[in-house]
Amino acid sequence: MISERKMARLIALTALTMVAFAANSLLNRAALLDGETGPASFAALRLVTGAACLAFLVAMRSGLPRLAGPRRLTGTATLAIYMLGFSFSYVALDAGLGALILFGLVQLTMFGGAVLKGERPAPARWIGSGLAFAGLAWLVWPGAVGAPPLLPLALMVAAGIAWGVYSLSGRGATDPLKETAANFICAAPIAVLVWFLIPDGITTKGALLATVSGAITSGLGYALWYSVLPRLDAAVSALAQLTVPVIAIFGGIVLLSEPLGLRIVLASGVVLGGVAFGILGQRKIGSSKS
Repeated sequence: MISERKMARLIALTALTMVAFAANSLLNRAALLDGETGPASFAALRLVTGAACLAFLVAMRSGLPRLAGPRRLTGTATLAIYMLGFSFSYVALDAGLGALILFGLVQLTMFGGAVLKGERPAPARWIGSGLAFAGLAWLVWPGAVGAPPLLPLALMVAAGIAWGVYSLSGRGATDPLKETAANFICAAPIAVLVWFLIPDGITTKGALLATVSGAITSGLGYALWYSVLPRLDAAVSALAQLTVPVIAIFGGIVLLSEPLGLRIVLASGVVLGGVAFGILGQRKIGSSKS
């Protein structure tokens, strides 16, 4: 039985990790706001510094990771697509809106992947996923008042799908931190190449924010997440991630003066409520059968 002190520490570490994940959206959006730092340079520097941080952590623990393996191609490609789509979409998307679209697509992609692999989700998962999809559709419907621009939206959708596939492909990893370090190291040259092909500028402020996003909120954030994940129930870990877009939305309002319209509030409630229902409803059904 876990002690109250250990439980309090676990809750605090989980909350800190969710703040780090939300901070990636805030840092990326903040860096691009003045138009002097470009998305390609931000993504490249974020991946390079993240790779350096993770490689250092792994080397200190068990030596440098292997850069070859059965999941390396999928992991590298999907991580690069996620990082680049994420960064380029924040040229136009608000931090909170981008996080919500990303989060929703990740959940839907992972749900779809489970179905394609032959899993039979409980009815609550189908209902919850349907609600989440409806909320996203309402949020991004073309032509609606407040709907995001099409190209940034498409890029964030691609980022969400890529991160969902990345998460699914990494489920069987025996050492997730080492796998993540290897994927970062392999994906970093792709982002640097994109920066070379689509050169854009970067300010001192932009470089600092990219470094913080790469080394701290991505590198250390992922390391912290992998340290607490084995101690969390699967449903609890999924519910914890519900807080990420909420933190990003309110962080964007407070730190970046982003507007908060009624439509995003209501659509966010539908998306997050659908995911929560799918997780909690399935858990409740599973508990009643035991």
